[in-house]
Amino acid sequence: MKSALVFLLQSVVVGLAVAFLVVVLRPDLLPLLGIQQAGPVYSYADAVDISAPAVANVYTKRLVRDSASPSARTRFRVITSFASAVIIDPEGYMVTNYHVVAEAAEIRIQLSDGRVTEPETVGVDRETDLALLKINLGTVPAVPLGSSSALRIGDVVLAIGNPYGLSKTVTQGIVSATGRGLLSLATFENFIQTDAAINAGNSGGALVNTRGELIGINTAVLAQDSGTEGIGFAIPIDLVRGVVEQIKLNGRVIRGWMGLSPDDLTSSERQALGLDDNAGILLQSVHENGPAYRAGLQRGDVVLSMNGEPILSRRQALLLAAGTDPGDAIEIVAMRDGERFSVTVIAGERPELP
Repeated sequence: MKSALVFLLQSVVVGLAVAFLVVVLRPDLLPLLGIQQAGPVYSYADAVDISAPAVANVYTKRLVRDSASPSARTRFRVITSFASAVIIDPEGYMVTNYHVVAEAAEIRIQLSDGRVTEPETVGVDRETDLALLKINLGTVPAVPLGSSSALRIGDVVLAIGNPYGLSKTVTQGIVSATGRGLLSLATFENFIQTDAAINAGNSGGALVNTRGELIGINTAVLAQDSGTEGIGFAIPIDLVRGVVEQIKLNGRVIRGWMGLSPDDLTSSERQALGLDDNAGILLQSVHENGPAYRAGLQRGDVVLSMNGEPILSRRQALLLAAGTDPGDAIEIVAMRDGERFSVTVIAGERPELP
């Protein structure tokens, strides 16, 4: 019994000594032993290794009318620009911004391994500023997709792209905010805000988390001046997923439509209407013979809830309507002349932008 106890104590001492040596001399071996290090992370190289091979450079050429030409004959000049795209499927499907490829006469893709090809445009969605492309080079490296709904303010993120033509550039920052809208960048805005540097050429690039998972498509940076710095925006991957699925299925995005134009209420308007909470948006207009019109809604009505969800903003109402399918029933509680009432709107199909 005594010898067994001595043997056990010796084993513990030897084990602790080995663990100490590994921690001091070879900390890189800890994950192989099933030991996770605590404390700060000093490198995101693993996340970059996972995601960067799926980020491609995009080069476009556009023909634009040369308004400065003195000749009476119409002349055009070629504008060359660069941007980024992210491969989301080993079969070659890739996502970029709509504004990157809009009206392009030529599009070229350069992969991280140097291969160059011309993509097929599978479909675009102007209202979220997204485009789905496809390349045919066999199996290609694809980025793993994460979840943007789980993001928290303060999470570390990496922006990977082709800023100013400098390929494979990585910048680091944090999530500064989520659900950003009213930026006039797209019809349906639900942006991730980050202070990771996003510059010209980053459009269409990847915003990834520290595990190398794609959580957003970099889209824009707030117009920079002497007082503006570190404010960039990305389209959340959960929104991108839905757009990609619809384009693959239908060649375009089919959205529900109620045929109304809402506006936010000011605090004084809420007070005048006797609204005690933040719920409520004003109907600026109701499209004649549209779904809302047929349900009995009128200009000047105040919408309080949709399908039981309190409506706090114009952006929320637009996103909720767009998230329905044509034919869906939307239960609306509204107020007119101080009286509350309920109607059911049968969603139609949102008209395509001209």
